[in-house]
Amino acid sequence: MNRREQVTFASCLGHDLSGVVDLPGKEPEGYALIVHCFTGGKEHHATRRIARELTDRGLAVLRFDLSGLGESGGELATSTFTDDVADVVRAARYLADEYGPPTLLVGHSLGGAAALAAASEIDTVAAVATIGAPSDPAHVTHLFAAEMESIDEHGEAKVTLAGRRFRITGEYVEDLRNQQQSASIHGLGKPLLILHAPGDEVVDIDQARLIYDAARHPKSFVALDGADHLLTQHRQAVRVALLIAAWADPYLPETFTPEID
Repeated sequence: MNRREQVTFASCLGHDLSGVVDLPGKEPEGYALIVHCFTGGKEHHATRRIARELTDRGLAVLRFDLSGLGESGGELATSTFTDDVADVVRAARYLADEYGPPTLLVGHSLGGAAALAAASEIDTVAAVATIGAPSDPAHVTHLFAAEMESIDEHGEAKVTLAGRRFRITGEYVEDLRNQQQSASIHGLGKPLLILHAPGDEVVDIDQARLIYDAARHPKSFVALDGADHLLTQHRQAVRVALLIAAWADPYLPETFTPEID
């Protein structure tokens, strides 16, 4: 029977980050790390479902709350995308030290952008998968475009994202704009799977094309027809997990043998 363990580890800013390690009922055949969507968290339905499917196929999976979200310390406004990338690397290091080295890195939405930026710093990662990820982290600023004038003038503003209020600072926005993501993607040097819904209402499908164009082979693209950005339909989240598990199989330890019904 699968089980889960609550974990904590230090962020790059010194506060605690809260995570969960989902473990299969047998000795893990590999280890994966999932980075959740923008303003989501480790308990976001898509993150949980993907972790569950990967665990069912023998992988141990770490999912954690980024700074200021979920049960993690800190505040979204006082961290930056650069800090999030550093914390993805810290999460991978924690997983390697306490359980086993991650070979698969999965990121959803802005978490996919963070995964792409962090992957080159995690030597054990053999494959990267993104879901609805922007090619440029600054793409997410369109979500609070109405408040950009206030952010530019006053240095911060309260914005509503996914039905919740967050404080966004000019420093956070500037950091997003300063990312050299195209260079990170081109220099990835790892197999890449890009999953994106053609009807994505948050991150336009053209962002997937830009990621694909910037990346070098081996690279793959799958259109998630009928899905929305947050994978709110259970069958779509399961489909994504199955696609990732099947695609990643050649890059995981040789003992990893996904079950086929």
